Amino acid sequence: MYHSIEFRRDLLAELDIPGEGRTPRVLIDKGTRLKAEIRPYVVESTKGPIEVADLLLEDDTVARTVTFASFHFLDE
Repeated sequence: MYHSIEFRRDLLAELDIPGEGRTPRVLIDKGTRLKAEIRPYVVESTKGPIEVADLLLEDDTVARTVTFASFHFLDE
C-alpha cells in the first residue's frame, strides 16, 4: 500500500535502483511530496534505537534507512 508523505527537512538518501550495481546518494528537499510503501524497522545507534524505514517508491527505486523523523504522512 502506497502512502503520501512529505519530507520535513532536507535529506541525503541512498537509492537502490533496480538493475544497477551502485547506490547513488540523492538530495531530497524539504517539502518534497511523494508516494511510497513504508517498510519500517529499528536500528541501533550510539544514542539508542532509531525508527527508520525503507521507502519503496513508485518508480521501483528504494530509499534506504530513512528516519521517521525526516518525513510525515499526509492526509488524503
